[in-house]
Amino acid sequence: MEMGAFPLLEWVLIAERELLLFAGIFLLIGVADELAVDLLWFWMRLTGRIRTRRISRLAAEQSSLLGPAALMIPTWQEDGVIGHTIRHARAVWPQERLTMFIGCYRNDLRTIAAAMQAAKGDPRVKVVVHEVDGPTTKADCLNRLLTVLSLEEGLRGEAFRMVMLHDAEDMVDPAALALCDRALEDADFIQLPVLPQPHPASPFVSGHYCDEFAEAHGKALPVRQALGTGLPAAGVGCAFSRRLLDRMAQRARAAGEGATGPFSSESLTEDYELGLRVRQFGARSLFLRARGEDGELVATRAYFPDTLEAAIRQKARWIQGIALQGWDRLGWTGDPLEMWMRLRDRRGPFAAIVLAVSYLLLILVIGLGLLRWTGALPPFPARPLIRFLVAANIIGLGWRVLMRFAFTAREYGWGQGILAIFRIPVANLIAILAGRRALTAYVKSMKGVAPKWDKTIHHAHPTQNYCKKDE
Repeated sequence: MEMGAFPLLEWVLIAERELLLFAGIFLLIGVADELAVDLLWFWMRLTGRIRTRRISRLAAEQSSLLGPAALMIPTWQEDGVIGHTIRHARAVWPQERLTMFIGCYRNDLRTIAAAMQAAKGDPRVKVVVHEVDGPTTKADCLNRLLTVLSLEEGLRGEAFRMVMLHDAEDMVDPAALALCDRALEDADFIQLPVLPQPHPASPFVSGHYCDEFAEAHGKALPVRQALGTGLPAAGVGCAFSRRLLDRMAQRARAAGEGATGPFSSESLTEDYELGLRVRQFGARSLFLRARGEDGELVATRAYFPDTLEAAIRQKARWIQGIALQGWDRLGWTGDPLEMWMRLRDRRGPFAAIVLAVSYLLLILVIGLGLLRWTGALPPFPARPLIRFLVAANIIGLGWRVLMRFAFTAREYGWGQGILAIFRIPVANLIAILAGRRALTAYVKSMKGVAPKWDKTIHHAHPTQNYCKKDE
């Protein structure tokens, strides 16, 4: 067949080759990046630099606190879950020196009522009503809670020793409070793992969070901890020394107009930013993995978004806050290892483009392949470079699938590990659509649109249907 008679087809064949080069090169860079983290994790596990502690759950659950501790939970329209969270926390954390500060808004009466009902007169629970209509931002709500916490310290004549952060939908771990309390002897900021719970009604959309957190909190964050780079906070299951938060608040007030606390109201991911800033204060961070006698990880458990639209919104907020705002607000300071980790954090928008091109290429290759199979097109003249890129990426994809299966199966059992393989395209689709949404929102923010608490509304709580690892 004469290609000259079909100029459009010639352009399609050129696009196929160029897309192969673009996707092949950048996918291979991603494969190399992940492989480097994998190899570091294997080496550090063998040498003991990365390890999971073994603890007695019973001893941890019955331990008294070394000093007064505060739990801060910001809320907005969380009447469906906040009651479960408060009741569970009250039951599994009976320590008298714990005070729970629940942040609500004056125009969210249903959440206020649910929180008050769950408190049941427990003096350890204080429902704090923001004096403005909500939602503002999560950071603003947290700063308000910290202000009330400071007033409480003045009334008591005693400062809190530890401040823990959780979200309204979290199921706290019974051993977590005492474990963080003791770890504060060696660090100023402690982050516990997060274990999304498999959602019975959403095995693929909600389930893909299980896979990503199992790998991120089982491998990536332990490697960052061992390398000594900045440790991002997840905003849940994390504890800070009171002294450190006070220093951060003083710095924030001195640096910017209107700042009322250490949590940045301009950032969509104030928790991530706060964690990285710990290193700038010369303070110590600790990612703490521990298992009890039952083999269960001491972690924060929660249901994550179970619809495609909600997952895209949440991931878009993360990408905008971490990748785009993080570039603006935190820059590229630090040693080469720190720069590498920040580059990994900020790859979301470009990764979305590469993934979109890769799936477009896959459709194109399949279509042209069918034409070649029928003889309508000559065989593809694969050059050595393209052959190498295709082969290397196929091997890299196989390795990534194996790692995703292994880390998911370790925390959730073989059944979820197998599902993790089939959830990879779902995760990629969410990443592509979230990347587009994040870029659009970021452009709007550059035009002066103020950030808003674009949060997920939760209706289910893991205490209602706690799913443990498959036997």
